[in-house]
Amino acid sequence: MTDTIADLQMRMEAAAAALDFEEARRLRDRIALIRGGASESEAAAVDAVALTRQRPGSMGLGTSQQRVEPRAGWRPPPKPDPMTQGHRRRR
Repeated sequence: MTDTIADLQMRMEAAAAALDFEEARRLRDRIALIRGGASESEAAAVDAVALTRQRPGSMGLGTSQQRVEPRAGWRPPPKPDPMTQGHRRRR
């Protein structure tokens, strides 16, 4: 197991020296998974990408918020009568 980690470490450093940072990141993540207890085959199968591609139209102020869709059959409650706003009921 240490031979595999040492081999991956050397490949990672070579990729970083060749300015192939994406490959170096993949190798670094595989090393971390193996050190965390994953088998070599599990670590090779996982591509743990931390960055996700941004969806179109999700840039700008307030546009990154998800839009809530109401469930089927939902109707908004009736609006209050404007003539009764600001008045309390007397008991």
